Amino acid sequence: MAAPATVSVPDLVLYAVAVVLPVAAFWAVLAVPRLVEGFKRRFRRPEMIAHGPPIEQLAADLRRVHRVLEHLAPGTTIVRWRATRHAYDSLLTQACAAVEVEHRLDELPEGFERNMERLRIEEALRAAGLAIP
Repeated sequence: MAAPATVSVPDLVLYAVAVVLPVAAFWAVLAVPRLVEGFKRRFRRPEMIAHGPPIEQLAADLRRVHRVLEHLAPGTTIVRWRATRHAYDSLLTQACAAVEVEHRLDELPEGFERNMERLRIEEALRAAGLAIP
């Protein structure tokens, strides 16, 4: 009969390192960039914040242009309609930059997807404390 195999402590440690090290390295590759970005955002200096109009002014302008956009008469020219929509999109982009909400308005063509992105942005801005009717 064969003697039972014995496992030494150094062999167990080596086995644990061989199993844990690849998992830890993979986690670090995925998580460290997010952690670094979070620390940068949390500890940045005030002068690093983007300059622009005050958030109160952006909110007032957004509400005003949103109201104008909703009340455009049926006979309004396409030029005025597009200019108003462009002004609204520009204000949404500025508000997103001010409260650090990501958007895709620059990437999407005019149509259903862009309208859905506007709605998503409006909701994200509401969640960030910027009230748009």
